[in-house]
Amino acid sequence: MDKVGLIGKYQTYPEYKDSGVIGLDKVPTDWNILKVKYLFNIGRGRVISEQELEDDGQYPVYSSQTKNNGCLGYINTFDFDCNQITWTTDGANAGTVFLRKGKHNCTNVCGTLQPKNIHIHMKYILYCLEYITQFYKRPDTNGAKIMNNEMAEICVALPPCSDEAVIANFLDHETAKIDTLIDKQQQLIKLLKEKRQAVISHAVTKGLNPNAPKRDSGVEWLGEVPEHWEVSKFGYVSQVVRGGSPRPAGDPTLFNGDYSPWVTVAEITKDDEVYLTSTETFLTKKGSDQCRIFKSGTLLLSNSGATLGVPSILNVDANANDGVVGFENLTLNSEFAYYYLSSLTEDLRERVKQGSGQPNLNTDIVKGISVPIPPELEVKAIVDSIRKTRDQFKKLTKKAFLGIELLQERRTALISAAVTGKIDVRDWVAPEPSNNTMESRLRGNDAELNAVVDLNKDADLSKEAGL
Repeated sequence: MDKVGLIGKYQTYPEYKDSGVIGLDKVPTDWNILKVKYLFNIGRGRVISEQELEDDGQYPVYSSQTKNNGCLGYINTFDFDCNQITWTTDGANAGTVFLRKGKHNCTNVCGTLQPKNIHIHMKYILYCLEYITQFYKRPDTNGAKIMNNEMAEICVALPPCSDEAVIANFLDHETAKIDTLIDKQQQLIKLLKEKRQAVISHAVTKGLNPNAPKRDSGVEWLGEVPEHWEVSKFGYVSQVVRGGSPRPAGDPTLFNGDYSPWVTVAEITKDDEVYLTSTETFLTKKGSDQCRIFKSGTLLLSNSGATLGVPSILNVDANANDGVVGFENLTLNSEFAYYYLSSLTEDLRERVKQGSGQPNLNTDIVKGISVPIPPELEVKAIVDSIRKTRDQFKKLTKKAFLGIELLQERRTALISAAVTGKIDVRDWVAPEPSNNTMESRLRGNDAELNAVVDLNKDADLSKEAGL
C-alpha cells in the first residue's frame, strides 16, 4: 500500500486483532470473520451453448468471460430472478466476481451466491470477494479453479452492519474515479494506434512532401500518389509463394523438434513488432526438409483466418505453414513493403470477405495487390521517418499502459485496505459535486496519482506525434 500512497492519507482503527486467516492478517477488534457458506446459499449455473443464444433474446447469459460484463449473449428464458453474486469457477478468470440483478442466466462455469438473510450488504461482500479470492485459487490445466466447496470455505471480514454501507459507498466513489481514468488511458492507447497507422499509411501512399505534385494512381482505393512514383503489383516486384506444412500433420517425427523455427499465423500476429526474431515451436530436420525454408529478411503475410493480412519480416531462416505467404526476391525495400501492407490489413480483409466469402488470401490475390514505388532514396527517407514515428508512439503507448498498471494497483490496494480494516473510512462522506474536472478532483495531495494523470501529457512527444 505504501507505494500507492494509502498509508498516511487515511486513518487506521484504534485496535487490531489477529484474524488467523490468509489474506486478512490483523483486522479491527470489533470485526467478525465468517465463511461464505454461513452467509450464502451456494449454487451453480447450467450448460448453455452459444448455439442456444438468440438475436432477439431478452435475458442475459453470463459466462466465464470478463469482457462485456461477462455477458455471453441473450436467450428468451431465465433461470434466476434475484440479486446474487456470481463468480467464475474455471479458467484464467477464476475467482472473478460480479453482482447480478433481476432476470438472468448463468452457464456452468459460474458459481452463484444467494444471501441467506436480507441484512447482508451485497456490494460490500462483492468487494471482499474481489480481494480475497486471489488467495484461494488453485492451479489447474485450464488456468485455475475455485469450485463451490472451495468458495464455501473462503473467509471474509465483517465490520458492524452500519459500517458495511459506508465502506461500500466509499469504494464505489473511489473506484469509479479510478475506472474513469483507466478508461481514458485505454481510449488514449486506441487513439495512438489509429493515429500512428494513419501517419504510416499517409507516408507510404502520399510521401513526405505535402507539396509534391500528385497524379491518379489508377487504383480506386489507392487514389492519388506523387507524380514521380511508379505503381506496380506485388507479382511484378517479387515471387509470391505459399508456405507448406509437413505431412502427415500428426507425425511426431516432423513437429516439436529443435532444428528449424516454425512460423504459423499465430506467430506473425502475436505482437506489433516489424521483425520476427523467434518462434515458440520448431520442426525436426525431417519435417523441415519437406517444405520451403524462407530466408532471414523475407517479408511474410498471413493469408488465412480472422487475422489475415498481417505482415512480418523474418529475422531468422525459418519454415512457415500454409497459412503464410512469402515475398521472395523482393525488389522493393522489405520494410517499406511491410508498412504498406500493414496499412492495408483491414481493407484486405474486407475485400476478401466481399469477394469469395472465404477468409483466404491466395497467392494470385496477393500478386495482384497494387503497390506504389517511390525512388530508392525517397523509400529510405520514408522508412527512416516511419521508424521515428513508431518509436514516438511506442513511448506514448508505454506510458499509457504504465498509467493503467498504476491505477489498477491503486484500485486493488484501496479495496484490500478498506475490506480488511487497514484504513478507517467510517467518517467518510461523499463530496458535493463541483464544476472541477474529474482529474482535478483526483489530484489533491496524492503525488502518485498526479503522475498517473500526467502520463499522457508529455508535451514534446505529443507534439511530435501530432496529438
